[in-house]
Amino acid sequence: MRIGSVILVIWLVIGLFAAVQRDYFKGGDATCAKTGTVAVTVVAGPLNYLGANPKIKCKAPQPSK
Repeated sequence: MRIGSVILVIWLVIGLFAAVQRDYFKGGDATCAKTGTVAVTVVAGPLNYLGANPKIKCKAPQPSK
């Protein structure tokens, strides 16, 4: 296995751990903003522990009436 793959997996696991610590997986409502915030937190990896607190804001279009 290449060293780059190992580093990538470790990076993502650290990001996943940060998302779990911030309780992003609790609750039943999966909104656009919540899903985006979880994804960005996982991708940010160890940067979360250096002060990064990524958040995503998005508005889904409302259904027509």
